[in-house]
Amino acid sequence: MKKILIAFLAGASLTWSCSQKAPETVVETVAEGEVPTGVFGEAISEAGALSLDQLVSHLESNGEFEGKILGEIKDVCSKKGCWMTIDLPNGETMRVTFKDYGFFVPKNSQGFPVIIEGVATKTVTDVETLRHYAEDGGKSKEEVEAITAPKLEYAFEAVGVIIKPDAAS
Repeated sequence: MKKILIAFLAGASLTWSCSQKAPETVVETVAEGEVPTGVFGEAISEAGALSLDQLVSHLESNGEFEGKILGEIKDVCSKKGCWMTIDLPNGETMRVTFKDYGFFVPKNSQGFPVIIEGVATKTVTDVETLRHYAEDGGKSKEEVEAITAPKLEYAFEAVGVIIKPDAAS
């Protein structure tokens, strides 16, 4: 009876794990010398992308935005490519994360133009999360420990990303 139960549990576990939907694209890096471009996450189009000025204006008026924007990648998580930042025209920086941690972008994609689709909000990020991001960004222990207060910031949860090939020189 014990052998049957073990076999059943193993089979059920295998069936459950195989039935989980895998992310469409998971890319941590590209080979050295290759251009880190392409579509990551859900397939999205470039049509209808707003400028960063339009995004900031919409967020200031409404507190939330759903749609596509066009920007340039400033920084990328140095560990996995599990987040990136985009500088906004108002002097702020917006952190972009990826829905359900379902995909990543190449770690060497700084400076490339990008179109992202998803939801943007103004949010308060707690100290623990800010410190985690600082560690992922390669900050020193002293810089991480200097983070002692939550921060009001812009956040974007992307369902899809297009990294375009014409990076700034």
